[in-house]
Amino acid sequence: METLKVIKIGGNIIDNDVALSSFLKEFSKLKGPKILVHGGGKLASKLATQMNIPVTMTEGRRVTDDKTLDIITMVYAGKINKNIVAQLQSHKCNSIGFSGADGNTIVSTKRPTKPIDYGFAGDVKQVNTETLKILLQNNITPVFCAITHDKKGQLLNTNADTIASELAIGFATSYHTKLYYCFEKNGVLENVENDDSVIEEINTKTYKTLIENGIIYEGMLPKLNNCFYAINHNVKKVCIGKSDMLFHTNAKHTTITK
Repeated sequence: METLKVIKIGGNIIDNDVALSSFLKEFSKLKGPKILVHGGGKLASKLATQMNIPVTMTEGRRVTDDKTLDIITMVYAGKINKNIVAQLQSHKCNSIGFSGADGNTIVSTKRPTKPIDYGFAGDVKQVNTETLKILLQNNITPVFCAITHDKKGQLLNTNADTIASELAIGFATSYHTKLYYCFEKNGVLENVENDDSVIEEINTKTYKTLIENGIIYEGMLPKLNNCFYAINHNVKKVCIGKSDMLFHTNAKHTTITK
């Protein structure tokens, strides 16, 4: 069975033109089928502020009213997504930009309004891989932004880590899927102040201990919950760290296993 890499990049790469350009140049050289998933929250917040639209965050997640949804659609599915696709084309990596609505690839339901009303936020219910398989078989790389749809005409803001996880799970029956979360740290750290204190491997048992000892908390919890959700749904491997882990075998990172 062939290996498929699902790679998610966040703000530390998206918000820096030089870093993004460098990453995409290296990404384009990766052999085999691959899918790129990107966020873009800071740029969306910046544009909202310029347009005098309030940016509301609750428990670290964006509250998406109708005006905010318009902005993230413009930023995620428009400016960022098409800029990435254009740069990949310049490196001879043929790619197509996607939201979940395109090709009916990712269907979500609007999150319940209680206990917290996040507005037009989507929880993924279904990933349809048929269209994407045809592209991958023809050496075309899908590039996903963090927007899905509900099959009733409504776009929904959806967590990019979750989209990456759900895509990796969706392809797990037809590929050996490996999921990579690229962010600004070298991996999951034992000491937040020391970037070299990487916990190189975390499994279900050690994860529980790390939470109980207060080493993993707040912002890392949702990311790691996505990792273990993927591992428990037949994704072969999940890695967290700087994007170097994709291109250099000796780069420090954290690997999540059962």
